[in-house]
Amino acid sequence: MVEAIIGTKVAPQVQRLVVDEGSDGQRLDNFLLRVLKGVPKTHVYRVIRSGEVRINMGRAAADARLALGDEVRVPPVRTGERPDGAAAPPREFAVLFEDEHLLAIDKPAGVAVHGGSGVSFGVIEQLRRARPQAKFLELVHRLDKETSGVLLLAKRRSALTALQDQFRQRGTVKVYAALVVGRWRASHKVIDVPLLKTTDAKGDRQVRVAAHADDDARRSITLVKVARPFADCTLLEVTLKTGRTHQIRVHLAHEGHPIVGDPKYGDFAVNRQFARGEHRFARMFLHARQLAFDHPATGERITLEAALPDDCAGLLEAL
Repeated sequence: MVEAIIGTKVAPQVQRLVVDEGSDGQRLDNFLLRVLKGVPKTHVYRVIRSGEVRINMGRAAADARLALGDEVRVPPVRTGERPDGAAAPPREFAVLFEDEHLLAIDKPAGVAVHGGSGVSFGVIEQLRRARPQAKFLELVHRLDKETSGVLLLAKRRSALTALQDQFRQRGTVKVYAALVVGRWRASHKVIDVPLLKTTDAKGDRQVRVAAHADDDARRSITLVKVARPFADCTLLEVTLKTGRTHQIRVHLAHEGHPIVGDPKYGDFAVNRQFARGEHRFARMFLHARQLAFDHPATGERITLEAALPDDCAGLLEAL
């Protein structure tokens, strides 16, 4: 990211960092938060406001945009002792697409996309360890830990911002495979129910259906198509029109058809039957099957697909 290595066990010194293509266009505050690992966010903003941080020898605000070749002066700041991502083992994942701008992988279930909230590391930390030569590697979007399938990463900041704009403007198409409890009515094709983020008694993130009149709720739209009916469950093709946290899981559960194996919003008795019975299926059956988007450099429409994992395909065969 920068042409400097930050030490954690030496006396802090003034640093003069040259912006490379990985940081071209980034905000100054985000640049510093990435460089100064272990430094409290409040302290980073304090040194910016004090004028001690300079871009090309001039004072700069936190929202100043960096350009390729800029020199950023960082005052002496003592960083933390925590080596970010040091515990993450290097790991590559099955590649669905890669060029100089993008990397798309088939994320396995059970792997978080990033560390945090009790998770030491995830996909992004493992990939960075596996690719130490990569100047820039960031998640474009996220998948839940137990969700498998297409995950998109950017190898350039310009690609990251362009793709995130597409996600915000709904220029992408995201299609999932979900196995739900019960027989879904084929005529029920649209779920348009607002969602609200909350926390439970333990402080864990929770999403629930809200009233349309709730000012804090966000409109959420999910399209549903029956892909394959079974005796006691249904394989659905689910397309997101909005991208809210846990949207598919909460919407399907709200309709009375929770996803098989969902540990948060599912039918726990049914989950136990799948996990302990003849099927031995002990995880959530939600798979990001397809992602379509415009390539940030060429404009070409790209459609990526990830086949169902073996355990999911095996369960369908058994059913």
